[in-house]
Amino acid sequence: MADEVRREWFEKDYYGVLGVPKNASASEIKKAYRSLAQRFHPDANPGNADAEDRFKEISAAYDVLGDEEKRKSYDQVREMGASGFGGFGPGGAAGQGPGGWPGGPGGAQYVNVEDIGDLFGGLFGGAGRGRGPSQARPQRGADLETDARVSFDEAMAGTTVPVKITGPAVCQTCHGSGAAPGTSPITCPECDGSGEIAVNQGFFSMAQPCRRCRATGRIIETPCATCKGAGSVRRTRTFQVKIPAGVKSGARIKLAGRGEPGPAGGKPGDLFVRVNVAHHELFGRKGDNLTLTLPVTFPEAALGAHVQVPTMNGAVTLKVPAGTPNGKTFRIKGKGAPKAKGGDGDLLVTTQVDVPGKLSKEQKELLRQLQEEQKESPRKSLGVT
Repeated sequence: MADEVRREWFEKDYYGVLGVPKNASASEIKKAYRSLAQRFHPDANPGNADAEDRFKEISAAYDVLGDEEKRKSYDQVREMGASGFGGFGPGGAAGQGPGGWPGGPGGAQYVNVEDIGDLFGGLFGGAGRGRGPSQARPQRGADLETDARVSFDEAMAGTTVPVKITGPAVCQTCHGSGAAPGTSPITCPECDGSGEIAVNQGFFSMAQPCRRCRATGRIIETPCATCKGAGSVRRTRTFQVKIPAGVKSGARIKLAGRGEPGPAGGKPGDLFVRVNVAHHELFGRKGDNLTLTLPVTFPEAALGAHVQVPTMNGAVTLKVPAGTPNGKTFRIKGKGAPKAKGGDGDLLVTTQVDVPGKLSKEQKELLRQLQEEQKESPRKSLGVT
């Protein structure tokens, strides 16, 4: 872990970058990162240098806070910094000797992570002096998100849809190495492949990113002509995404390794496809159940009837008992949406008593006769007639 600790850990408030409190849960940190990454992603802000810088800052913060071990070490480093350990400015914290270390020789402003590891028994993974140079760990590429729209019928039956992503993709000439075909990157002689160098600051020293290899730990002597050594090029990629039967609107489908390629040969991120399901003209949805409003006539509701009810796979017959009130809900088993773990939900059918807008003379006369036969007011329970 020692090789991952950077000067920025002392200087950057990654919680503030993501807009979350220090005690935020892992899910809260991930949610904040995804929201900000989507907002400031270069694809959503073409030509906006400020947005690109903000996106890099957000990604750097999540790289640390999104990893449990890194986050733990980061918190410990920040706590020591807040207490004045090593000092952040000339003279260190109050009550310390010159140089920020109790009684230390003057002017020290930074802390060598290996020294911290020696003094505190391996706080940063047990790294200390005497261990050979470590290789810089390639960074993982960014995750991407896109949308796929399907019809209600497609969501119920399942389907496969194409999605297109335009952005950085692995260079097909060098296969992501950044080096011209027939050549390979070499280990940086300045940092021995660690990606950082130690800069002495008096009693302590601080690891800084190696400028020669730009903290990658490697140097490309003969860059690929296609990607200019970047290992990636901007192009449009098309993927076929399998939409499972019964998918809910807003569901996210993960395509592992289909995100942006990692810099310096790092693993690619993932692609998340958010599914948007169109509304249906007849059916609604509540969880795994489908809903339907069923118009019935007053005679059908009053006298009872057997009526046809549409479902996603053909009509069925529903018995409407005599005296069925308006808004009564019936459950038809197994006629809902497919469940993720097998089986189907139910169809919830709610009656709606249809009141005709126009009546013939004969119909009016029959209703008057019915009204005269009505001996008791339905509003009796309200204390009125």
